[in-house]
Amino acid sequence: MKLRLAAPITLWDEALPLGNGLQGALYWGEANTLRFSLDRGDLWDERPAPGNPLAGFTFARMAELANAQKNEEIAAIADGAYFADHPTKIPAGRVELDLATGSNVTEFVLDLPTATAEATLAGGGAVMAFFSAEDPVALLRVPGKLAALRLLAPESVKKLGYPDPERGEAANEKWFVQATAEGAKHCLFVKTRTVGNDTLIATTVTSSGADGDDVVGVARARTSAALEAGFAKIHAKHTAWWRKFWSKSSVTVPDDEVMLHYYLVQYFHGAASRRGAPPMPLQGVWTADAGELPPWKGDYHHDLNTQMTYMAYQAAGHFDEGLSFLEFMHERLPVFRDFARNFCAVSGAVIPAVMSFAGQALGGWAQYSLSPVHGAWVGHLYYLHWRHTRDTKFLREIAYPWCAEIGEALRALLKPDANGVLVMPVSASPEAWNRDQRSWVKPNSNYDIMCLRMLFLGNAEMADALGETAQAVEWRKVSDGLGPYHVNAQKMLKISANEDLVFSHRHFATIMAIYPFNLLSIEGSPEEREIVLNSVHDLDRLGVLEWVGFSYTWMSALRARIGEPESALWYLKAYLRACISRNGFHLNGDQTKTGFTSLEYRPFTLEGNFLAAATVHEMVLQSWAARPGNGAWGPIRLFPAMPWKWHDASITDLVAEGGHKVSAKRERNATTWFRIVAGADGELRVRDNFGDRTPQWSGATPAKQGDDFVFTVRTGEVIEATLPKPAALPPPPPAPPAPADHWDGEIPLAPKHPGYPMYP
Repeated sequence: MKLRLAAPITLWDEALPLGNGLQGALYWGEANTLRFSLDRGDLWDERPAPGNPLAGFTFARMAELANAQKNEEIAAIADGAYFADHPTKIPAGRVELDLATGSNVTEFVLDLPTATAEATLAGGGAVMAFFSAEDPVALLRVPGKLAALRLLAPESVKKLGYPDPERGEAANEKWFVQATAEGAKHCLFVKTRTVGNDTLIATTVTSSGADGDDVVGVARARTSAALEAGFAKIHAKHTAWWRKFWSKSSVTVPDDEVMLHYYLVQYFHGAASRRGAPPMPLQGVWTADAGELPPWKGDYHHDLNTQMTYMAYQAAGHFDEGLSFLEFMHERLPVFRDFARNFCAVSGAVIPAVMSFAGQALGGWAQYSLSPVHGAWVGHLYYLHWRHTRDTKFLREIAYPWCAEIGEALRALLKPDANGVLVMPVSASPEAWNRDQRSWVKPNSNYDIMCLRMLFLGNAEMADALGETAQAVEWRKVSDGLGPYHVNAQKMLKISANEDLVFSHRHFATIMAIYPFNLLSIEGSPEEREIVLNSVHDLDRLGVLEWVGFSYTWMSALRARIGEPESALWYLKAYLRACISRNGFHLNGDQTKTGFTSLEYRPFTLEGNFLAAATVHEMVLQSWAARPGNGAWGPIRLFPAMPWKWHDASITDLVAEGGHKVSAKRERNATTWFRIVAGADGELRVRDNFGDRTPQWSGATPAKQGDDFVFTVRTGEVIEATLPKPAALPPPPPAPPAPADHWDGEIPLAPKHPGYPMYP
């Protein structure tokens, strides 16, 4: 749980990340210069693009143009809105420290348990830094005196027409105030104090939107209070918060590389997603410090990015961190209602799939940025949160009302076609054919069917749980009206009724029903199982030419879900080898330039990281129900997708669907102990994947129904069992059926096949 990076660090996307949800910092540097690049989640320029191209544009008009083969007219509007400099997230600025001559940094270390960074110095000692978990400040402690301290305002904001910042300086204080758009401003403030032989530094960013007009006065008060309390006292409160965070759950597998990344991603939850603070956009609280505005505006992308970023918190039990996103989206319901009315001409709520902090539509590739269907996928996160917490208040007040409003709008947009199947006016499959005319496919795409069905069935289940039986019946009826999935003669899922997937593609939109939705299951009928396996394995055949980093971790989680652990490990290792920076940031492209993808760029986004953590959860614990929407609770599956070489492992207090806390131990490739603390009254099932070994129960003996042990439990009741430790390891399995030509038994080799042409 220590990230160690040799100095120098000369790129911002290799820096040590620190944060407290609202604010963040990147810690980097070389020789005797240290950089502390600051960010704040609510710093946004919300001005529409010049001329406001989206004003008056409607979903009906978009469908009319798409169906008339006039895609370029759509692009002129939607791309014209997005590729302007604003709206955009805004970087805050940088603090630079020059240490005494000879005090050169040799190593940067991030201690994950305490969320504390150190820059180790050649002459001894270290410059410690942390972003307080309890106070809105960052503190640094420098041995000796500083040679210089500078505040750098980001050059990139000049593109937005902002004036030069107003700078100020007083005894032991420096600051600048940057005026931004529409009368807003923010302040980057630094205050120092000498304590013994050390120099203490407190820094913060204040914003007029949240902190009032006196941004300098508020910043001065916060930094002064922190220095008055002292480094030790603030750090003690900070580490106490992180101890509580880490106590939620733990995972141990015998792979140091996987473990470091898993815990780094858990750390990202605590550092970048706090309840009451802005949730993580594409780069979290670590906006680029490279002289440019953030890639993809640092916005909220809902065609997979936010959904996958918030797929790993449930099993880890970090529910407050997940609520950062869910409550944020719930608070923006009035904006989404306006968008439903003005853009789609329906009641209910529609979310823009590419949106600003305020929830406004940003535009971009219209097939995805302006599709109403993506809100259905966001709704899946509300459903999963309820399934893992059994929080009835959350269900009644937030989850079901939010999802019902999204469903109301989508239901109004669906109309029967000539065969009586409910279809959208226009459809696409992210991000097939990018923004070309061909990307408009015959409604509905499989992606649209899968997202819509998951929303409607989830709504039905939540309505049933609230006693709204009539509403549940209506949701199931509209789900049935969507018709079957599009499957070809080879029993593989298609893009749409008349389009097979015949090219390498980064977004697994065609198989959403398998993962994350579980609408099609490896435990389904023989035909369903055939569709699952054929569809997934054909993606191997199509190759990785157009993949990015998140494709690897998505595929890894998917392979674990369908019981292919060796393939899951290969894809996870490929991602760790090729698609991350040395600080762990997901950089999308192939950083080894050896063929893991044809894309060799390095834009940082977070969703690939969180899918890696979700993969680990899928390997050690699964609890999904065989079919969403019917109110059933799936069995708890212990270590269901463990690679053969992970002989010993353990989990502590991971959370299964149903709210049950699960701990277990694995030795010689077999479960030898487990304990489950029931999260709710009712039936609890444990899958018997123990081979010929019989559990020795510490309490009542369960009934056996098929492959499951079945208990009737009360909340808080403990189920515990031990099993004999195998005398020896089982023999290793054969190499993964695909991609066998990539596997060297330890780490992935570069792919040997190039994949098919992107768009034949």
